[in-house]
Amino acid sequence: MDRLELIERNILSEVSFNFSRSGGAGGQNVNKVNTKAELRFNINDSKKLSVEEKEMIISHAQSFTNNELELIITSQETRSQLENKEICIEKFFKLLERWTKKQKKRVKTKRSFASIQKRLTAKSRRSDIKKIRNKRMNFE
Repeated sequence: MDRLELIERNILSEVSFNFSRSGGAGGQNVNKVNTKAELRFNINDSKKLSVEEKEMIISHAQSFTNNELELIITSQETRSQLENKEICIEKFFKLLERWTKKQKKRVKTKRSFASIQKRLTAKSRRSDIKKIRNKRMNFE
């Protein structure tokens, strides 16, 4: 699922935001303004995602969810509430894109004859070097 499809489904209508005081630099402003943004998305209650997509997200999102399977993404990178909210939305879309992408099955291939020969000659050269080194050590 790509970003355009998520936007077309209007998945942001199922997202809620909470704002709180942010840590870090900012002087007195930090103590007064709620700039930390927290995006919350309940995976099970979503009507915009299919059952298969929900399962894919749940299997990947364990470190981002709480006990109610609510996806929580936070940002306190900037001093602006709006910018932190936009960063959360961007992270949300990136994660959903990555988690819902279907993996291609790997096609097994054989090594070429030339690559096998190259590997074996390299091994025999290395072996010869070690034999020469071992002979020197025995003489001393």
